[in-house]
Amino acid sequence: MSDQGRRKLGVLVGVSLAGGLLPGITLGAETPDVILSVLTATLVMAVLTQVIYIGPSGRVPLAPLAAFGLAGFVQDALIWWLLSWLGPQIGYLRIEGLGTILLAALITRATVLLLSQLAPPTTETAETAED
Repeated sequence: MSDQGRRKLGVLVGVSLAGGLLPGITLGAETPDVILSVLTATLVMAVLTQVIYIGPSGRVPLAPLAAFGLAGFVQDALIWWLLSWLGPQIGYLRIEGLGTILLAALITRATVLLLSQLAPPTTETAETAED
């Protein structure tokens, strides 16, 4: 799976976990509304995180990973804040409170970073020139 595919999967898993675990996020009353809410939130998160990408490409040491994680957390928090504003206008998604937004951003960024670090290590092979 490519790095971009892992990021999208991380966003999907993160949004689903945040929506399922956090009591301040209401995804809808019926199953189709819940699915539509998760897909809408995932689509917004995936598009915005692809447009403004903050994160490593593959495995990185802990210090750069922490810096990428912090910057990505801020980005995800701003996107969840946008979703809290867009949600009532769409009618399916409701996000209540700054604490919920910050926890959702933390869950989302943690899953994205976890999946990016689960990638197989890239090994560069030097090609030898034959005479």
